[in-house]
Amino acid sequence: QLQASGGGLVQAGGSLRLSCAASGRTFSMGWFRQAPEKEREFVAASESNGTPYYADSVKDRFTISRDNAKNTVHLQMNSLKPEDTAMYYCAAGTWVSLKPRDYMSWGQGTLVTVSS
Repeated sequence: QLQASGGGLVQAGGSLRLSCAASGRTFSMGWFRQAPEKEREFVAASESNGTPYYADSVKDRFTISRDNAKNTVHLQMNSLKPEDTAMYYCAAGTWVSLKPRDYMSWGQGTLVTVSS
């Protein structure tokens, strides 16, 4: 099971930190987001050794990190833009993938709203 937290309302240019706690050991962990009437899209992911991967739209603004001892992954989001507004989901899988279907477990989602 995955439990995501940390979403909220923030002004453009602000920051938020999302966290995702897993109930057991995980391999790859990722963050996806889904805006209304849009498909779920890849945001960032981390291999078990911490190697990060980012979507071009968030590179240099978002940072993914993980604490394997606590089975948690975090997403530090800086310089937020209104277009970052979406429900954010954490996911766990066997390998890093940009495709949601490759992840086996999903958190419940946490809403991020960025006002202009």
